[in-house]
Amino acid sequence: MTRIVCIGECMVELAPTNTEGSYQIGFAGDTMNTAWYLRQLLGSAHQVDYLSAVGQDAISDQMLAFLQDAGIGTGSIQRLPGLTVGLYMIQLQDGERSFSYWRGQSAARLLASDPARLAAALDGAEIAFFSGITLAILPDDDRARLLSALATFRAAGGTVVFDPNLRPRLWDSPQTMTASISTAAEVSDTVLPSHEDEATWFGDADPDATLARYLKAGARTVVVKNGPGEILISQDGTISRVRPVAATTVVDTTAAGDSFNAGFLASRLSGEPIDQAVIDAAALAGRVIQSRGALMPCTE
Repeated sequence: MTRIVCIGECMVELAPTNTEGSYQIGFAGDTMNTAWYLRQLLGSAHQVDYLSAVGQDAISDQMLAFLQDAGIGTGSIQRLPGLTVGLYMIQLQDGERSFSYWRGQSAARLLASDPARLAAALDGAEIAFFSGITLAILPDDDRARLLSALATFRAAGGTVVFDPNLRPRLWDSPQTMTASISTAAEVSDTVLPSHEDEATWFGDADPDATLARYLKAGARTVVVKNGPGEILISQDGTISRVRPVAATTVVDTTAAGDSFNAGFLASRLSGEPIDQAVIDAAALAGRVIQSRGALMPCTE
């Protein structure tokens, strides 16, 4: 059995419905979305766990029940008294989304506060997946603690997968964000950046520049997502390019990158060559953006 640990924050999601001014309540969050899609795509030979923290209130109970019903392991989710889970609201305009967040009392901000818990959660796993948002919500010392735990996990033979997922509003400064992302890349085997964000915050002139920067940081595999454009891939020094089939309709781009990450990892775990895994990942993301909200049923 392959065990995958996704690390981050699951939040309450308020997503707009087809009725003006109406919202539906769900649970989502970038690394949890990836875990959710992974669980759908992978068979029983793979275990998908979530590493996080929640409160001890009713909404935290509901969140844990949601994860368990989805088949995601919750044994590495800590329950913390006096705290709760974060909430975000999606606003849509022409299929593009923006977010408003409420996470001041989010227990997930303490997910890396205990090094022993981190080590126990990663013990026995083959893959650890995290994101720039995972890093952004943590205090400085906890961020360093998580990266140290991942470096130890990698040194022991584990595979670390990282989506930079740059969200400057979550950081105290762009400088802190870019420095932390660069440090995270140094402990990662596979990096899955989005060129548009990287160009804005790292000044990359093109996807090739994004690719080169993460390879220089030490990643063995880099897949540079580029919206509907050509996807650039490097694995162990071999570079290739894939142009995905564009979605005919874009309703909501929420979880496009998250589902891509899941589709890519699931295909690789199923033995697909890397170019085919990217094609599969892009196809899944193309289906996801044709419906509202972060999560939609999918088949392998």
